[in-house]
Amino acid sequence: MTKIKVVVADGDRQFCNGLKEFFLGDEQVEVLACAASGVEALEKVQRYQPDVLITDLILPGLDGFEVMGRVKKLTVARKPKVMVVSRLAGEDLISKALSAGAVYFMAKPLDNNTLRERIIDFAGGGRPAPARAAAYGARRSSLDEKLANIFITVGIPAHIKGYQYLREAIKMSIDQPEIINSITKKLYPGIAARFNTSASKVERAIRHAIEVAWNRGKIENINSIFGIKIYSPNDKPTNGEFIALLADKMIMEGA
Repeated sequence: MTKIKVVVADGDRQFCNGLKEFFLGDEQVEVLACAASGVEALEKVQRYQPDVLITDLILPGLDGFEVMGRVKKLTVARKPKVMVVSRLAGEDLISKALSAGAVYFMAKPLDNNTLRERIIDFAGGGRPAPARAAAYGARRSSLDEKLANIFITVGIPAHIKGYQYLREAIKMSIDQPEIINSITKKLYPGIAARFNTSASKVERAIRHAIEVAWNRGKIENINSIFGIKIYSPNDKPTNGEFIALLADKMIMEGA
Protein backbone atom coordinates (compact mmCIF):
# COMPACT_ATOMS: atom_id res chain seq x y z
CA MET A 1 0.00 0.00 0.00
CA THR A 2 1.30 3.44 -0.95
CA LYS A 3 1.45 5.66 2.08
CA ILE A 4 0.03 9.16 2.23
CA LYS A 5 3.05 11.46 2.39
CA VAL A 6 2.88 14.44 4.70
CA VAL A 7 4.97 17.56 5.35
CA VAL A 8 4.32 19.53 8.54
CA ALA A 9 4.96 23.30 8.75
CA ASP A 10 4.90 24.53 12.33
CA GLY A 11 7.22 26.65 14.43
CA ASP A 12 6.56 24.43 17.44
CA ARG A 13 9.26 21.76 17.21
CA GLN A 14 7.64 19.75 19.97
CA PHE A 15 4.41 19.59 18.00
CA CYS A 16 6.22 18.52 14.82
CA ASN A 17 8.30 15.90 16.58
CA GLY A 18 5.19 14.63 18.31
CA LEU A 19 3.47 14.08 14.97
CA LYS A 20 6.53 12.34 13.51
CA GLU A 21 6.64 10.03 16.50
CA PHE A 22 2.88 9.38 16.38
CA PHE A 23 2.97 8.38 12.70
CA LEU A 24 6.19 6.39 12.97
CA GLY A 25 5.44 2.95 11.58
CA ASP A 26 1.91 3.88 10.54
CA GLU A 27 0.67 1.73 7.67
CA GLN A 28 -1.13 4.54 5.84
CA VAL A 29 0.46 7.87 6.73
CA GLU A 30 4.12 8.95 6.71
CA VAL A 31 5.46 12.31 7.91
CA LEU A 32 8.38 12.99 5.56
CA ALA A 33 9.64 16.24 7.04
CA CYS A 34 8.95 19.17 9.33
CA ALA A 35 9.46 22.83 8.44
CA ALA A 36 9.91 25.55 11.03
CA SER A 37 9.17 28.48 8.70
CA GLY A 38 7.06 29.38 5.70
CA VAL A 39 10.05 29.48 3.37
CA GLU A 40 11.25 26.10 4.59
CA ALA A 41 7.74 24.72 4.11
CA LEU A 42 7.78 25.66 0.42
CA GLU A 43 11.23 24.12 0.03
CA LYS A 44 10.05 20.86 1.63
CA VAL A 45 6.96 20.77 -0.58
CA GLN A 46 9.09 21.19 -3.71
CA ARG A 47 11.57 18.60 -2.55
CA TYR A 48 9.23 15.88 -1.30
CA GLN A 49 6.02 16.65 -3.25
CA PRO A 50 3.81 15.37 -0.43
CA ASP A 51 0.16 14.44 -0.68
CA VAL A 52 -0.68 16.64 2.30
CA LEU A 53 0.81 19.79 3.80
CA ILE A 54 -0.19 20.45 7.40
CA THR A 55 0.51 24.07 8.26
CA ASP A 56 0.01 26.48 11.13
CA LEU A 57 -1.20 30.00 10.35
CA ILE A 58 1.60 31.58 12.38
CA LEU A 59 4.98 30.86 10.82
CA PRO A 60 8.25 32.83 10.71
CA GLY A 61 8.90 34.60 7.41
CA LEU A 62 5.80 33.63 5.46
CA ASP A 63 2.60 32.96 7.35
CA GLY A 64 0.21 30.13 6.60
CA PHE A 65 -1.91 32.18 4.20
CA GLU A 66 1.16 33.20 2.19
CA VAL A 67 2.33 29.59 2.11
CA MET A 68 -1.02 28.44 0.73
CA GLY A 69 -0.95 31.15 -1.92
CA ARG A 70 2.54 30.21 -3.06
CA VAL A 71 1.83 26.47 -3.01
CA LYS A 72 -0.80 27.12 -5.68
CA LYS A 73 1.88 28.67 -7.89
CA LEU A 74 4.54 26.00 -7.44
CA THR A 75 5.65 24.20 -10.58
CA VAL A 76 5.45 20.69 -9.20
CA ALA A 77 3.87 17.60 -10.68
CA ARG A 78 1.46 17.29 -7.79
CA LYS A 79 0.34 20.01 -5.44
CA PRO A 80 -0.49 18.89 -1.89
CA LYS A 81 -3.81 19.22 -0.18
CA VAL A 82 -3.37 21.77 2.60
CA MET A 83 -4.73 21.20 6.08
CA VAL A 84 -4.49 24.06 8.58
CA VAL A 85 -3.83 23.22 12.22
CA SER A 86 -3.69 26.27 14.44
CA ARG A 87 -4.56 27.78 17.82
CA LEU A 88 -6.02 30.73 15.92
CA ALA A 89 -9.48 29.42 15.19
CA GLY A 90 -11.93 32.30 14.89
CA GLU A 91 -14.71 31.92 12.34
CA ASP A 92 -13.23 34.62 10.09
CA LEU A 93 -9.85 32.90 10.05
CA ILE A 94 -11.40 29.51 9.32
CA SER A 95 -13.40 30.96 6.45
CA LYS A 96 -10.33 32.78 5.11
CA ALA A 97 -8.20 29.63 5.31
CA LEU A 98 -10.78 27.56 3.43
CA SER A 99 -11.10 30.29 0.81
CA ALA A 100 -7.31 30.36 0.47
CA GLY A 101 -7.28 26.71 -0.49
CA ALA A 102 -7.24 24.69 2.73
CA VAL A 103 -9.31 21.51 2.54
CA TYR A 104 -9.74 21.36 6.31
CA PHE A 105 -9.15 23.41 9.44
CA MET A 106 -8.38 21.82 12.80
CA ALA A 107 -7.91 23.72 16.04
CA LYS A 108 -5.17 23.07 18.55
CA PRO A 109 -5.00 21.31 20.91
CA LEU A 110 -5.97 18.36 18.75
CA ASP A 111 -6.28 14.61 18.92
CA ASN A 112 -3.72 12.86 16.72
CA ASN A 113 -6.09 10.00 15.91
CA THR A 114 -8.66 12.48 14.64
CA LEU A 115 -5.98 14.21 12.57
CA ARG A 116 -4.98 10.85 11.10
CA GLU A 117 -8.59 10.18 10.11
CA ARG A 118 -8.86 13.56 8.39
CA ILE A 119 -5.59 13.04 6.51
CA ILE A 120 -6.80 9.71 5.18
CA ASP A 121 -10.21 11.17 4.44
CA PHE A 122 -8.97 14.12 2.40
CA ALA A 123 -5.95 12.52 0.76
CA GLY A 124 -7.59 9.18 0.10
CA GLY A 125 -10.13 10.23 -2.51
CA GLY A 126 -13.87 10.71 -2.27
CA ARG A 127 -15.51 14.03 -2.94
CA PRO A 128 -13.29 16.80 -4.34
CA ALA A 129 -11.54 18.85 -1.70
CA PRO A 130 -13.31 22.12 -2.55
CA ALA A 131 -16.69 20.45 -2.05
CA ARG A 132 -15.56 19.09 1.30
CA ALA A 133 -14.21 22.45 2.36
CA ALA A 134 -17.45 24.15 1.39
CA ALA A 135 -19.46 21.51 3.24
CA TYR A 136 -17.31 21.97 6.31
CA GLY A 137 -17.77 25.74 6.20
CA ALA A 138 -21.53 25.32 5.81
CA ARG A 139 -21.66 22.95 8.78
CA ARG A 140 -19.71 25.40 10.92
CA SER A 141 -22.03 28.25 9.96
CA SER A 142 -25.10 26.13 10.67
CA LEU A 143 -23.62 25.06 14.01
CA ASP A 144 -23.04 28.67 15.01
CA GLU A 145 -26.67 29.47 14.26
CA LYS A 146 -27.93 26.49 16.24
CA LEU A 147 -25.78 27.33 19.25
CA ALA A 148 -26.81 30.99 19.13
CA ASN A 149 -30.47 29.96 19.13
CA ILE A 150 -29.93 27.58 22.04
CA PHE A 151 -28.07 30.18 24.09
CA ILE A 152 -30.86 32.71 23.50
CA THR A 153 -33.46 30.12 24.43
CA VAL A 154 -31.77 29.19 27.71
CA GLY A 155 -30.99 32.79 28.60
CA ILE A 156 -27.24 33.09 28.08
CA PRO A 157 -26.56 36.66 26.85
CA ALA A 158 -24.12 37.14 23.99
CA HIS A 159 -22.19 39.96 25.66
CA ILE A 160 -20.68 37.87 28.48
CA LYS A 161 -17.37 36.09 27.97
CA GLY A 162 -18.80 32.75 28.97
CA TYR A 163 -20.99 32.82 25.85
CA GLN A 164 -17.95 32.77 23.55
CA TYR A 165 -16.02 30.29 25.69
CA LEU A 166 -18.98 27.94 25.94
CA ARG A 167 -19.49 28.04 22.20
CA GLU A 168 -15.83 27.18 21.60
CA ALA A 169 -16.00 24.41 24.20
CA ILE A 170 -18.94 22.78 22.43
CA LYS A 171 -17.24 23.02 19.03
CA MET A 172 -14.04 21.48 20.37
CA SER A 173 -16.06 18.68 21.98
CA ILE A 174 -17.78 17.99 18.67
CA ASP A 175 -14.47 17.81 16.77
CA GLN A 176 -12.71 15.91 19.55
CA PRO A 177 -15.30 14.06 21.68
CA GLU A 178 -12.64 12.59 23.94
CA ILE A 179 -11.52 16.06 25.05
CA ILE A 180 -14.49 16.30 27.42
CA ASN A 181 -12.67 13.74 29.57
CA SER A 182 -9.75 16.17 29.91
CA ILE A 183 -11.68 19.33 30.55
CA THR A 184 -9.15 20.93 32.92
CA LYS A 185 -6.00 19.68 31.16
CA LYS A 186 -6.98 20.19 27.52
CA LEU A 187 -10.33 21.86 26.97
CA TYR A 188 -9.96 24.95 29.16
CA PRO A 189 -6.29 25.52 28.18
CA GLY A 190 -7.21 25.13 24.51
CA ILE A 191 -9.92 27.77 24.75
CA ALA A 192 -7.65 30.02 26.83
CA ALA A 193 -4.96 29.88 24.13
CA ARG A 194 -7.41 31.00 21.46
CA PHE A 195 -8.70 33.94 23.48
CA ASN A 196 -5.39 34.92 25.07
CA THR A 197 -6.57 34.33 28.62
CA SER A 198 -6.12 31.76 31.37
CA ALA A 199 -7.76 28.36 31.82
CA SER A 200 -9.10 29.36 35.23
CA LYS A 201 -10.81 32.43 33.74
CA VAL A 202 -12.36 30.25 31.04
CA GLU A 203 -13.70 27.85 33.66
CA ARG A 204 -15.17 30.66 35.77
CA ALA A 205 -16.72 32.43 32.76
CA ILE A 206 -18.45 29.27 31.54
CA ARG A 207 -19.71 28.54 35.05
CA HIS A 208 -21.04 32.11 35.24
CA ALA A 209 -22.85 31.70 31.90
CA ILE A 210 -24.60 28.57 33.16
CA GLU A 211 -25.47 30.30 36.44
CA VAL A 212 -27.00 33.21 34.52
CA ALA A 213 -29.26 30.79 32.64
CA TRP A 214 -30.38 29.12 35.86
CA ASN A 215 -30.90 32.42 37.67
CA ARG A 216 -33.15 33.59 34.85
CA GLY A 217 -35.40 30.62 35.57
CA LYS A 218 -35.50 29.24 32.04
CA ILE A 219 -35.15 25.63 33.15
CA GLU A 220 -38.16 24.49 31.12
CA ASN A 221 -36.59 25.98 28.00
CA ILE A 222 -33.45 24.00 28.68
CA ASN A 223 -35.42 20.79 29.17
CA SER A 224 -37.41 21.45 26.00
CA ILE A 225 -34.19 21.56 23.98
CA PHE A 226 -33.43 17.98 24.94
CA GLY A 227 -37.02 16.83 24.71
CA ILE A 228 -37.07 15.39 28.24
CA LYS A 229 -36.98 16.76 31.75
CA ILE A 230 -33.30 16.62 32.64
CA TYR A 231 -33.01 19.46 35.12
CA SER A 232 -34.94 21.12 37.90
CA PRO A 233 -34.12 24.52 39.44
CA ASN A 234 -31.98 22.73 42.01
CA ASP A 235 -30.13 20.55 39.50
CA LYS A 236 -27.67 22.96 37.97
CA PRO A 237 -25.17 21.01 35.78
CA THR A 238 -21.43 21.21 35.97
CA ASN A 239 -19.58 22.86 33.09
CA GLY A 240 -18.57 19.48 31.73
CA GLU A 241 -22.10 18.06 31.88
CA PHE A 242 -23.61 21.05 30.09
CA ILE A 243 -20.93 21.08 27.40
CA ALA A 244 -21.20 17.33 26.83
CA LEU A 245 -25.01 17.43 26.60
CA LEU A 246 -25.03 20.20 24.01
CA ALA A 247 -22.14 18.69 22.04
CA ASP A 248 -23.92 15.32 21.91
CA LYS A 249 -27.11 17.01 20.76
CA MET A 250 -25.27 18.82 17.97
CA ILE A 251 -23.56 15.62 16.89
CA MET A 252 -26.89 13.77 16.74
CA GLU A 253 -28.25 16.59 14.60
CA GLY A 254 -25.36 16.21 12.16
CA ALA A 255 -23.01 19.01 13.28
